[in-house]
Amino acid sequence: MASLEEIKQTRLEKKNKLEQKGINPYPADVDFSHSLKEVIEKFEENLEVKLVGRIMSLRGQGALLFFNFFDGTETFQGVLKKDIIGDDKFDFFEEVVDIGDFIEVSGKLFTTKRGQQSVEVSDWRIISKTLRPLPEKWHGLQDIEQKYRKRYLDVLMDSDSFKLFQIRAKVVSKIREILNEEDFMEVETPILQSQASGAMAETFKTHLNDYDMDMVLRISLEAELKIIMAGGYPAVYEIGKNFRNEGSDSTHMQEFTMLEWYKAYKDLNYNLELTERMIKTLAAEVVGKMQFKIVGADEREVEIDLDGEWKRVKFNDLILENTGMNPEGASRDDIEAKSLELGFDKNEVKNISDGNLLDFIFKKSSRNKIINPTFVTHYPGTLKPLAIQNEDGTAEVAQLIIAGAEITNQYAELIDPVVQKELLEKQAQLKAEGDKETMDYNNEFVEAMEYGMPPMTGFGMGIDRLVAILTEKPNLRDTVFFPIVKPVDRQN
Repeated sequence: MASLEEIKQTRLEKKNKLEQKGINPYPADVDFSHSLKEVIEKFEENLEVKLVGRIMSLRGQGALLFFNFFDGTETFQGVLKKDIIGDDKFDFFEEVVDIGDFIEVSGKLFTTKRGQQSVEVSDWRIISKTLRPLPEKWHGLQDIEQKYRKRYLDVLMDSDSFKLFQIRAKVVSKIREILNEEDFMEVETPILQSQASGAMAETFKTHLNDYDMDMVLRISLEAELKIIMAGGYPAVYEIGKNFRNEGSDSTHMQEFTMLEWYKAYKDLNYNLELTERMIKTLAAEVVGKMQFKIVGADEREVEIDLDGEWKRVKFNDLILENTGMNPEGASRDDIEAKSLELGFDKNEVKNISDGNLLDFIFKKSSRNKIINPTFVTHYPGTLKPLAIQNEDGTAEVAQLIIAGAEITNQYAELIDPVVQKELLEKQAQLKAEGDKETMDYNNEFVEAMEYGMPPMTGFGMGIDRLVAILTEKPNLRDTVFFPIVKPVDRQN
C-alpha cells in the first residue's frame, strides 16, 4: 500500500499534468443547472443537465466508469461510456481523476438496467483537484479524537454527523422564528468586557492594548440584556457564545452557545409555558419525534419523553424526598454533615455558603434521578442573586432538568435596585471569604436598575445541550464543529 506522501506526490503529478495541458484545476467559472437533490426530485429521462459535486466512489468496468458524487444536497451516480464520450476524454478521466476530486459534468439523465438513476456524461472537467485521499469510505473516521480534530472529514464521510449539523442549524433557525412570533427583538451584546457578570465562573483574561486595560471574555449574556431592557424594549433575545475558563467533560465546554431572552410584563409561568412549547415544537418539527434515547448524567442510557405535561417540583421537596433532610429547617451543622456524607471536601466545607452546599446536596442526591422534563423551582436565594427573592429565602426561579442535566435557567427577574445591590455586595463578601462560586459586583448593572427596569421574566439555555438531546449524542463536543482539543504535540 502506498504511503500518504506517495499518494500526495502522485496526485500532485496529476495536478501538474492538468496545468501542462492548459487546464486550471481550480477554475472560478463553475456552473450547474440543478442541485443533485433537484435532479432526484425532478428526474426526467434524457433531460440535459450540468451537475457538480465531489467524487465519493469510483469504479470501472472496461469501457465503462461509474462514480458517485456528492454536492452537499444528495449523492448521485455518474456514468462514463467510452463510446459516448470518446477515447480521449475517457482515458484522460482515468489518468487524472481521483476519489475526493470535485468535478463538473454535462450529460443527459437515464436509468441503468439495474434501475439506478444516473447521468450519462458527455463532457467533464475537474473544478478542484485534491492532494490527500479521503478516509476509507465504509469506515470513515473511527478515532473520536480525529473526528473532533478533522470535523470536515467526519461530516463528509459520516452522513449522521452531516445531518446532525443540519439539525443544529434548523434548531437555531426555528428558535428565532418562535421568538420573533412572540415579538422578541434579537440583539447583540459584547463578548469582550471590562468585567464578568451574570454568572459564577472563572474567566478568560486578555488585554486591550489601545486602552491599556484588562478585559475578559463574557461568561453570561444576562447583565447586558437586562441593561438593554432598561432602555425601553419590551422583549429581547440573543444567541451567542459564552466562555468559562473551567474544566470540561461530556456535559461542559469552555466555549458554548447560549440563548437568553427577557420579556417585560410577563411572569415565570409565561416563561415555563413558552419554554415547554418551544422545546416540544423543536422536537416535533425539526427532528420529527418526541421520544429520545440519551446518556444521562450518571452515564446510563435512558429514554426520555418530551410529550405530555411537564412536571414542576420544588428544590427543597426533592432534597427532603431523597435525603430525609428538610432544607427549610436545617441548621448549618445539618447542611455541612449531609454535604460531607455525600462526598464534599471536608477541607473546603467551612468556606462554602449554605446555598452552594444545598446545591451540592441536590446534585448528588436528586438531580440524576430526574429523567423526563421537570421544572425544579424555588432554589436557594443565595444561588440566584439576580432573581426575585421570596420571603422563605428561596428565589422565584426554575430550572428545566432532563436526564439529570440542567437545560434551562428561568427567573422572575429582580428589579429592585436596593435589594440587588445588597445581594451583589453579599456575593462579593462571600468571595472574599473564600467561596469561589460567587458573582462579582457590577456597578453599571446596578446603576441601570436604579434608572428603572420593567417587571420581567428571563430565560437562559445552552444550545449545545439541547442539540445533544435532540440528536441523542452523549457528548456536547459531538454537537459543535470545532470543539477545543489539545495540540497534537501536547497530547502526552
